[in-house]
Amino acid sequence: MKKIKLLAIETSCDETAIAVFDFGKKQKGEVKFSVLSNHVLSQINIHREFGGVFPALAKREHAKNIVKIFKESLKEAGLYKEKEIKIKESRKKKVKKLLEREAETCEELFDLVSKIKKPDLEAIAVTAGPGLAPALWVGINFAKALAILWKIPVYPVNHMEGHIMSALLSPFSEKEFVIKNISYPALALLISGGHTEINYFKKNGKYKKLGQTVDDAIGEAFDKVARSLNLPYPGGPEISKIATLARESHLQIEKDFILPRPMLHSHDLNFSFSGLKTAVIHTIQKMKASGKTEEEIKKSISLDFENAVTEILLKKVEKAVKENNIRSLAIGGGVIANTFIRNNFLTFSEKENLSLYLPDKFLTGDNAFMIGLVGMQQILNKKKKTSTKILKANSNWNIENI
Repeated sequence: MKKIKLLAIETSCDETAIAVFDFGKKQKGEVKFSVLSNHVLSQINIHREFGGVFPALAKREHAKNIVKIFKESLKEAGLYKEKEIKIKESRKKKVKKLLEREAETCEELFDLVSKIKKPDLEAIAVTAGPGLAPALWVGINFAKALAILWKIPVYPVNHMEGHIMSALLSPFSEKEFVIKNISYPALALLISGGHTEINYFKKNGKYKKLGQTVDDAIGEAFDKVARSLNLPYPGGPEISKIATLARESHLQIEKDFILPRPMLHSHDLNFSFSGLKTAVIHTIQKMKASGKTEEEIKKSISLDFENAVTEILLKKVEKAVKENNIRSLAIGGGVIANTFIRNNFLTFSEKENLSLYLPDKFLTGDNAFMIGLVGMQQILNKKKKTSTKILKANSNWNIENI
């Protein structure tokens, strides 16, 4: 099998991300590849004033930036070769119709494509869901436009599988990586701003959901609790920072202000964080009434909230591990950037004799790197490309149905 260059696109939420990879066939079951470019443009500062991601604004920013990031990625990957090109009118017409709501993006793309030689790209992987539908469509339509202009096959990727694959990555050299072989059966714990779920799998691409949140996702709960404490968005890093300082000072949570651990002892593997968020609001009111200072409240709530969610995650995963004779545990999603949660799962995996796979912190947030990992697996497993005519955004795409 000759080397393949793959373009990956991610626009599911508030990061516009593009990456380019170079890979060949599997060797001893492992996929070794090179990263030719990897760009992520975050919109956090833009959405901060709203206290969360505003979908219409996210879509606008993706559309405004995607051609620019694509151009930078091609240059870094050594695939930008200047040459005057005349675009076929039939293809131009199709792309104009496709991008009729993003006229500026369309013109920028035509301008770029008319000035460069078709890059040596054999495939495109693009996030098709889950995520914010308006944001997803920007990446999908951009991938479709490139497919029309350059006749490149497109592979839709489930965003959550991307988070799983990011945990199975290992550096081989400075710009080379390998997707690890793992021992099965395995669990994937996905903890992010929009998801909290436990999945069972015996091989990549085939997942069975064992449990999920019945209300708020864990990352969403972090943000809402942070808002209750007048902390800036995103809330997770802010709460973690304060909780770390409180832990280092050996702060003891007073009995009257201890937060509940919802569904800790339920007989299933589901989660609930909405009640915990409500308990935080009531506890803040109680602490204020007792004369606690704002600083004392922030430290106590941040510490115990982080303790509570970590305890719940560990308990549910422990139950899933024992019930399913699990040998490997992969954890993905933005919340696994939390140092306290990471360290607790490291201790847990050693105690349970589990192989634990965690993503590097630069891969915990949304990125095109992880989308490319799934795309590579699809190509190597000879999955059929998807027709651009039926490719669409699926904001609620369940990982069990990939």
